[in-house]
This record gives sequence, C-alpha cells and structure tokens, in this order.
Amino acid sequence: MTSLLDAPTAPADPAAPGRPRWARPGLVALLAGTGVLYLWGLSANGYGNDFYAAAVQAGSQSWKAFFFGSLDAGNAITVDKPPASLWVMGLSVRLFGMSSWSLLVPQALMGVATVALVVAAVRCTVGRPGPALLAGAAMALTPVAVLMFRFDNPDALLVLLLTAAGYAVVRALGNPRALRWVVLAGVLLGTAFLAKMLQAFLVLPGFALVHLVVAPGPLRRRLGHLLAAGPRWWWPAAGGWRSCSCGRRAPGPTSAAPPTTRCCSWRSVTTG
Repeated sequence: MTSLLDAPTAPADPAAPGRPRWARPGLVALLAGTGVLYLWGLSANGYGNDFYAAAVQAGSQSWKAFFFGSLDAGNAITVDKPPASLWVMGLSVRLFGMSSWSLLVPQALMGVATVALVVAAVRCTVGRPGPALLAGAAMALTPVAVLMFRFDNPDALLVLLLTAAGYAVVRALGNPRALRWVVLAGVLLGTAFLAKMLQAFLVLPGFALVHLVVAPGPLRRRLGHLLAAGPRWWWPAAGGWRSCSCGRRAPGPTSAAPPTTRCCSWRSVTTG
C-alpha cells in the first residue's frame, strides 16, 4: 500500500529581500537615537519661547484659556496662532506640572514620530528598508529639525501632521481603499491648520497633483476622492476653527446703545 504524503512546506525565510533581518533593529536604533538626540540636555532650553510657554501655563490653570489658547488665565488676549500645539503641551503640563521637561518633551516625541512616518512613507514607495532608514536619518539629523523639535513653537506639530498627511497620500496610491487614505490626509491637513494656519496648505497642491497623476483608476474617480477629502481640510479655514462661544451683552438700563455681539477668535482680543 502506497501512502501519499503532502510535500513539506518550507518555512518563510525571515531574511527575505523584502524584509532583511536588520530592518527592524535598524528602525529601533534609528528611533532610539533620534529620541536621545532630541531629549539630551533638553532642560538647557528652559521654557523655550516664553510667549507660548505663558499660554501653556495659562491653559494649565484655566480650561477656558486652554481651549482658546489664551495668553493669560484671565482670557484677556489670545496668542497669534490657533491653539492645537498649545493643547498638546498644556495636557502634559496639567499631568506633570509646569517645567521645562513637561513643556518640551512632547515636542521631542513629535520629532521621533515624524522620523518614523518618513521611514514608513519611503518604505511604501521604494519597497526597501535601506533607503527608508536613510531618509529617516536625514530627517532626524537635519539641523533645523533638531532645533524645531526641541522648542515649543507650533512648527513641531505642524511638521508631524504634514508628514502624516504625506504618508496617507502615499498609502492611497494603488490601494483599493484609496478614498479612506485620501480623506485621512484631508483630516490631517485640516488639523495642521489649527497648528499654524495657512502654512499647513503649502503642501496641498503637491499632494493633489500626486494623487491625480499617479493614483490608478479613471480621472473621474481620482477627482471624486479629492472632492470627498476637501471638506476635511477647508473646514477650519472656512471658520470652523473659530468655534468659540459667542453671546450678546445686553445694554445697561440707561444706555441707548444697541446690544453688541462679542465673539472671540485666536487672532482677536477677547473681553471678559
């Protein structure tokens, strides 16, 4: 009697060309080195930009000041930027108290996340870990990036969100669920507007052009993707980012002046 045996299946080679053995340790080493570079001697920078540090401190004392990005806890005036970057640092200060480390560590961690996203985006395009790690190292060692991610300006959050949006655009190319990634890119661009306003939209023409030219499928489908993502990025610029409490102040009993509307925004002075 002859028995038929299934041919043994060869185990997957962990050192296949698509994923060499050194890829994951190399990524871990790159991110760890970036963290050390951005965190080493961080307290030497003090509170960084005192202007934004004061707003973060005010937000740690008042949730209203936290929401509007006020420069003082009494909400007399807001800073000159939307408050998204202040929200991140403000939560850290509320958890750990006001100090140089609690203020600046979130910025440094944003830098590490940005490097990781650069590696992932390049890996998606070239399919090899070597160029991806090289691109991440170039990002981590760029002098302006080292300075930016060790300071409390809004640029750290802006760059992180724009890099994440770029990664989403890359993932949308050739993906059967491209619409989800394009919409995610739009959401990230709209959120980046809350970090540094119109600077977030500098990359928008390039992202849209890449999707129109490189993405597969008919042109009508690609245009539909961009139109679907549109409301996600223009909503803040159209006024959604001003979503603040507006009210009417009644005139005094002897005043003939009409009621005046009071509404605050992140670029206007508010009155109590």
